[in-house]
Amino acid sequence: MISVLLADDQALVRTGFRMILENAADMRVVGEAADGAQAARTALAVHPDIVLMDIRMPDVDGVEATRRICAGDRSARTRVLILTTFDLDEYVYAALRAGASGFLLKDTLADDLLSAIRVVVRGEAVVAPTVTRRLVDRYVTAGDGPPVPSPAADTLTDREREVLGLVARGLSNGEVAARLHLSEGTVKTHVSRVLTKLALRDRVQAVVYAYESGLIRAGSHD
Repeated sequence: MISVLLADDQALVRTGFRMILENAADMRVVGEAADGAQAARTALAVHPDIVLMDIRMPDVDGVEATRRICAGDRSARTRVLILTTFDLDEYVYAALRAGASGFLLKDTLADDLLSAIRVVVRGEAVVAPTVTRRLVDRYVTAGDGPPVPSPAADTLTDREREVLGLVARGLSNGEVAARLHLSEGTVKTHVSRVLTKLALRDRVQAVVYAYESGLIRAGSHD
């Protein structure tokens, strides 16, 4: 059973999501929060599998709440799925950097929302390749300084570095497999090893890492 925490400052929105989730046999709502501070406190108290996090809330917003949850949940069990009105909300990239596993638009269909929750709980990420590219182009290229190399990158094999580079450009496992003439299962293994070695939660964090560490240049999608 997937446990879900709803965090949104609008009661009607929370009610709508609760109705959708309660109709799913494999999900249950374990709490609600009307602001980011409450969301973080509740998440760290009840340890839900996933938090559906509104990004714009009073006082403490969804970005800071995500940062608190991901920093405080040492087991990295609780995942955060950002909900936003616009697909390139100015805060979305900051939320992904803070540890969110992806984002959805608030007008997402019910079935797609349920599917996304299941994907995130499995440890994967919900950010379409095209959106990944747009996020990188808009936010990483406008970063505050030059890339910062990470010593952890030295632990990667050449193949793992190659796979990470392609993932960071927004390619799916299938596309990476085709590009490198590997099986999709082998690619999944490489991705898993990369995440483990770099202590990253998921593919979204891998994208952020690859650009911020200078592994690949922002704006390069060849």
